[in-house]
Amino acid sequence: MPIATVDPATGETLETFEALSGDEIERRLATAESACARHRLSDFAERARLLNRAADLLEEDAADIARTMTTEMGKPVKAAEAEAAKCVKAMRWYAEHAEGLLADEHPAQRDVSDSGAERAIVRYRPLGVVLAVMPWNFPLWQVVRFAAPALMAGNVALLKHASNVPRTALYLQDLFTRAGYPEGCFQTLLIGSGAVEDILRDRRVAAATLTGSEPAGRSVASVAGDEIKKTVLELGGSDPFLVLPSADVERAAATAVTARVQNNGQSCIAAKRFIVHADVYDAFRERFVAGMRELTVGDPMDENTDVGPLATEQGRDDLAELVDDALGKGAAALCGGQRPKELERGWYYSPTVLADVTPQMRIHREEAFGPVATLYRVADLDEAVALANDTPFGLSSNVWTRDEADVERCVRDLEAGGVFFNGMTASHPGLPFGGVKRSGYGRELSGHGIREFCNATTVWHGA
Repeated sequence: MPIATVDPATGETLETFEALSGDEIERRLATAESACARHRLSDFAERARLLNRAADLLEEDAADIARTMTTEMGKPVKAAEAEAAKCVKAMRWYAEHAEGLLADEHPAQRDVSDSGAERAIVRYRPLGVVLAVMPWNFPLWQVVRFAAPALMAGNVALLKHASNVPRTALYLQDLFTRAGYPEGCFQTLLIGSGAVEDILRDRRVAAATLTGSEPAGRSVASVAGDEIKKTVLELGGSDPFLVLPSADVERAAATAVTARVQNNGQSCIAAKRFIVHADVYDAFRERFVAGMRELTVGDPMDENTDVGPLATEQGRDDLAELVDDALGKGAAALCGGQRPKELERGWYYSPTVLADVTPQMRIHREEAFGPVATLYRVADLDEAVALANDTPFGLSSNVWTRDEADVERCVRDLEAGGVFFNGMTASHPGLPFGGVKRSGYGRELSGHGIREFCNATTVWHGA
């Protein structure tokens, strides 16, 4: 895939970029190693000063970088502006809290004495150079939610961003440079996916994090495993959205629309499978389908647009194939089910709700990365939980209920990294984020995320 900015609203190639040469990659690795030796010795006050300065600059740049993101991957510009604001918030959160999150831990004196020590502590030290392989769907947020904690922990970052968002990738390096970070603390590598293995195998790279597809995660994890290097993976998701008899159906349906089409439906944590109890199915279906039909599809630069184009032509075609497979095997399109006829240019797909979905259809098991929802009727909570878990993924989940017994059952039995009750799944700086099963492993954000790329060092002092 060429490294290029291609406007998904028109299909027009706006700019192409040359991949870094082998000599330049070597120079970047040497620079990162040198920067790491210095940055790991900085104190939390200095790291916080730099990260807060980066947050200030991003806040000033928000409107411009939002338009860059929209141009490169098609999200509505109002959503791009919200993404920039979320990044600012996360930067400031880590600047404020990192020192406390990585403070020395003091084991109970009983345990210290049992070990034969006079005293002992656990200290968190940075691992070193971390390679981040990041996707295009949240081109700013996915990077910042890794970089903010990694830099505050004393690590340095190498970014291999998706090949269709090079302008955003270069902006990120420029942002951290303007904030005053020493050369090499954050570097963007404009490279193809074929160059990742050699970089990950390089002795100067200590660990890697990847957000992306299952095949990409498998590839990076296998190389890192061979090199015995730490990885964090956030992969696909096919999140269930359960609506149970005690739910506020009107609010659930309105939230369901947003949950399905956020980021043009191209989000790992977007709700995708809507599993509704028979007692409230008809009422939910009516409201949900009506809400999906009312969405405005069009120019992502227009503030009134709800759903823009998909990021790539291949992504649009893959989504259409999933829908066509389901329709050909008996699914019913309650709305959508095709490309919008009025938008001849660009990679658009109509907001779609499919009912009568069966396990024989690909969409029952595969992630639909676009504004397409599957709707299921279930007889009881047992059937709802079983259907929710009938997926290779386990990123997050949504449950709408006012019944505490339902709450406890879902927390116990849903196979997911998060369970959100009466609200939409979202990532927050103070809460751990990640999945189970083929959605990956490890956690981002919160204290869990900042400690992923730290060496938890036991410091033991004999009597």
